[in-house]
Amino acid sequence: MKDLDYTFLKESGRILNAGVARTLILSGNIHDLFFLPGDEDEGEYVPLIDFLAAKWNVPHRILLVYELNGPIRFASEEMREKVKNAWLRWKTGMDSNQLTIKQMLSAKVKALTESTAGSFDALMHDAIGKPTVALEVLRQLCLCSRSCLQGEEILGEDLIILIEGADLLIPEGGGGIAGLSDADRHRVSTCQDWFSDPGFMNHNDAVVLVTESKSFLNQRIARLPQVLEVEVPSPDEEARRHFITWFNQQQPEDRKIQLWGSQQELARFTGGLSIHALHQLLVAACHENRKLTLKDVIAKVEGFIQSQLGEEVVEFKKPTHRLSDVVGFKTLRKFINEELIPRFRSTGEDALPGAAVAGPIGCGKTFIFEAMASELGMVVLVLKNIRSQWFGQTDVIFERLRRVLESLSSVLIFVDEADTQFGGVGEGAHETERRLTGKIQGMMSDPKLRGRTAWLLMTARIHLLSPDIRRPGRVGDLILPVLDPEGEDRREFLKWITAPVLKGPLTESALTELEASTAGYSAAAFASLRSELIAKAARGKLELPDILEIVHDHLSPAIGQTRRYQTLQALLNCTRRSLLPDPNVGDEQRSAWEREIAELEAKGVR
Repeated sequence: MKDLDYTFLKESGRILNAGVARTLILSGNIHDLFFLPGDEDEGEYVPLIDFLAAKWNVPHRILLVYELNGPIRFASEEMREKVKNAWLRWKTGMDSNQLTIKQMLSAKVKALTESTAGSFDALMHDAIGKPTVALEVLRQLCLCSRSCLQGEEILGEDLIILIEGADLLIPEGGGGIAGLSDADRHRVSTCQDWFSDPGFMNHNDAVVLVTESKSFLNQRIARLPQVLEVEVPSPDEEARRHFITWFNQQQPEDRKIQLWGSQQELARFTGGLSIHALHQLLVAACHENRKLTLKDVIAKVEGFIQSQLGEEVVEFKKPTHRLSDVVGFKTLRKFINEELIPRFRSTGEDALPGAAVAGPIGCGKTFIFEAMASELGMVVLVLKNIRSQWFGQTDVIFERLRRVLESLSSVLIFVDEADTQFGGVGEGAHETERRLTGKIQGMMSDPKLRGRTAWLLMTARIHLLSPDIRRPGRVGDLILPVLDPEGEDRREFLKWITAPVLKGPLTESALTELEASTAGYSAAAFASLRSELIAKAARGKLELPDILEIVHDHLSPAIGQTRRYQTLQALLNCTRRSLLPDPNVGDEQRSAWEREIAELEAKGVR
C-alpha cells in the first residue's frame, strides 16, 4: 500500500538532520499505531517506537532504544558490536591495530581488554530495571561516540537514542525538585548535565524523549532552550481511510467489512478515534460478521473521547427538542434560524468561530440553544470541567481536547456556566488558570479550526468572561442577550401555561389580568408555574380565579437585584442592536445602564 505522509516524522527528521536541536520531545498521540511499508506493496501497523526504529535505522546512524524496566536495545547485533568495540578503544586508549598487536605480545593487555569488554556487557545488564544506571550508561555512550583517538572519531556512526516513557524517568512531580525522590533527582541532574553539555549539543548524536505530554516531564529538562518538542497528532481523515483500506485487505473474503455506506463515510464519521480504537471497532464487527451501522460508529467515538478526556470533563449532548418547541423569543428564534445556524454550518470565510449567550439566571438560555444544537445536526460536545486537581493534569486534558477537536470534521463546543470554566489572564489569576484561558483563546481563533469547530459559551455573568475571549474573532463576534419575555413573547408564555389547564377559552381580559399578575416572570418561573397548574388540574380543568389564586400564592425568591444586574450586563455586552428591546438604543441609554450597574455594585450585588 501507499506510504502515509506523517508530518511529525518529517519535522523531527528536519530538526535532527539540520542540527537545530539534539534533544527532542515527541508528545501527543504516542500510544497509537503507525503504518510501516513492507516489500511488494505490503505493510503493517506498528507501535510508535517500532515505527521510529525502522524509519531511523539508516546508514551512518546507530539506533538504541531504552524502555523503562527493559534493556538498552540496539537495532541489530552488528550495531551492538560496533558500539562495544568503540567502548573498548575509548576505555583502553588504543586503536584496533594496537590492541591486536599488544594482545598478542602481552597477556596483561589481553586480560585488560577482556575485562573492559566484560564491563560493557555488565553495564548493559546492570541497566535492566535500573533507570538511573541506564541513563548514565547512555550518557557515557554519547561521550564515547564523540571522542577521538589519534585524530579520528572512535565511533564512525552517530547515535540516535529513543527513550520511551520519559515522563516516568524524569517526572515533574509535585512541589518542585524537592518533591522528588533521590533517584528521580539524580536522573534529572544526569539529563540536565547531558543535554546541556556543549560537546553533546555540538555533536551529531541525538536523544528523543517519548511522552504523552511535555508537562509530564520535569520542567528543568522540558524548558531547556536546546530541547524542542514535536507533536504526534491524532489520525486525520486520510490516515483513518488508509487504515480502513489496509484492514479490509487483510480480511478473508467472507470477513470483509460490511458498512451502512462507503469506506469514505466511515473514515469521516470516525473522527476523534485513534487507529487503535478504529481497529477495535472493525475487528468486533468483522468477528461477529455483522454490518457496521452509523449508530455503532457514533457510540464508539463518544465512548472513546470520553475515556480519553474523562466523563467529568466532557459529555455528548443529544437534545431531543427543537426550536419549534421553544415558547416566545420570536426575534431571537428568527435570528438563530436565519443568521446563526447557517454561519455555524458554514466551512467558508463566513464561518463563525463562536458565540456567547448572556442573560439572567432562569431566562431559558440553555433550553433555547440546546434546541439550536438539535437543529444543527453537528456533534455537540459539552465541556464540563477541564481543570484538574492534579498537578500538571490540566495541561494534559487541554492537549487531549485539542487533538480531539483537530481530528473532528464538525463539532459544536457547548459550555454552560462559561464564566466558571474560563477565568482571566490578569495578575490576580492563578498561573494554571491564565495558561488554560490563554490556550482556549488561541484555539477559538485558530484558523485551522475555523469552519470545523464552533464555540457556544453560556453565562449569566458575561462580564466575568475574559475580555480576550469577548473580543471579535472569538465569541465576541456575536454576544446574544436572552431576556425575560415581554410583550407578545410574554403573552405566548401565558397561553402556553394555561392551555392544558384552563376551562374554557382564554379571553383578552383574562390574558390582561394574568399579564398583570405575572409581572417580572422569567421563562423558568413560567415553566415552574405551568408544572404546578398541571398538578392542580389533575382532577379537572381550572377556572381563571383558581389560576389567579395560585399565581397570587407565588412569591419570587430574593434574587431580583442579582437578576437585574445580570440583565444589564447582557444588554451592555450585546453585539447586535436588532436583538435589544429597543434597536435604536443610544449612548445615553447605555450610560444609564452603566450607572445602574455601578449603583448595584455599590450595594454588593455582583
